[in-house]
Formats: sequence, C-alpha cells, structure tokens
Amino acid sequence: MNAAPADQIRLLDLQAVDSRLEQLAHKRRTLPEHAEVERLSGELTQVRDLLVAAQTEESDTAREQKKAEQDVDQVRTRAARDQQRLDSGAITSPKDLENLQREIASLARRQSDLEDVVLEVMERRESAQQRAAELAERVAALGARVTEVERRRDDAYGEIDAETGTLTKERGVIAGAVPQDLLKLYEKIRAQSAGVGAARLYQRRCEGCRLELGVTELNEVRAAAPDTVVRCENCRRILVRTAESGI
Repeated sequence: MNAAPADQIRLLDLQAVDSRLEQLAHKRRTLPEHAEVERLSGELTQVRDLLVAAQTEESDTAREQKKAEQDVDQVRTRAARDQQRLDSGAITSPKDLENLQREIASLARRQSDLEDVVLEVMERRESAQQRAAELAERVAALGARVTEVERRRDDAYGEIDAETGTLTKERGVIAGAVPQDLLKLYEKIRAQSAGVGAARLYQRRCEGCRLELGVTELNEVRAAAPDTVVRCENCRRILVRTAESGI
C-alpha cells in the first residue's frame, strides 16, 4: 500500500488521540470511587438489615410490654376487688374469709412476678431502642458518605466525558483527512494490536513493540519509497518514518 508521507504522519496524530481515548475509557472504568461506593453500599446494606432487626425487636418488646402491663392491671384490679370485699366485713364465714385472704396473698405474689416481667421486658425494649438509634445514626452517616463518593465519581465522570467529547471531535477531523484505505488498514491493525495501529520509527526502534529493527529490516525500510506504507516485522504495526527515524 502507498500513501503520502504526510498522510502516514497523520496516523501518529490519530494514534495519539486514540491512545488518549483508551486511557480515558480505562480511567472511567477504574475510578477508585467505584470500589469505594461498592464497599460503602455493601456496608450500608448490612447496617440497614441490622436496623430493621433492632426495630423489629423494639416493636415486639413493645407489644410484649403492653401485654405484661395488662396482666399486672388485671391482677391488681382483682386484688383490689378482693381487698374491698375483705374490708367490707360482708364475709363472716371463717372458711370463706381464709380462702379470700389466701387468694389476696396469691394475687400479691402473682402481681410481683408480673411486675418483674414488665421490668425485664422494659429493659430489653430500652436496649433495642438504643441499638436502633445507634444503627439509624450509622445508616445516616454511611448514606451521606455514599452520596459524597458518588458526587466525586460523577464529577470525575464529567471531566472525563468532557475531554472524551473534545477528543472524539478532534479524531473525526484527523480521520477525515486520512485516505480511506490507509485508515481501514490502521483500524484493522489497531483492533488486533492492543489499540495501537501505527507507531513511529524513532532512532531505529519501533515505538509500538519497543524493539530495535534488525539490519536487514532496517535496510528494507531505507530502500522503501517515501510513500510506501511499511510494517514492523515484529509487531506488524504501521511503521511511520520521520526525520528522527535514524535511517
């Protein structure tokens, strides 16, 4: 293939733009904020689950406390009623009187036991409330951190996308000035060679594979006409000759 030396040199400009676009794409994919958001989001999910569990426990103990307090009230009401009967003097039978006094004593013990249950449930409820409050603070703090990291990520996106947009337009101008057959060859090689389709021959070294040309290959390049499109024998990329090629 033949192409004007100026068109071959344009490939270097095109390659520089393409390489920068590749760098920007890689940078966008590997922003440190990606891993940080993922880590924080995972931690946030775990803490939210713990918060739901603590809130559920608080709700359960609230119902348990209410039930225990109702049991205490029922026993207290019954004991008060029995005490009122005892104090009224309406019961004259010694046996009935003894039974009533025994029931009052039993109710007192029952009330004491139930009040202990209420206190135990209240302590568990307060513990669950405290834990839920602490977890809610952690959820809020983690949510704020996720938002901040996402903001930094989006700011980085904006900078990268702005430069990408500018370079994409620049690429279109450069590519439009390259002959179609030469451009097609460049794109084919670039797709097969890690994104590098053309490389400068600098001081007898291919800047694509970083290897110095052998004597035979160097003589072939020297003998090639200026408009001949030469390829590196090692990496097969288009080898662009300049005043600094060392030949």
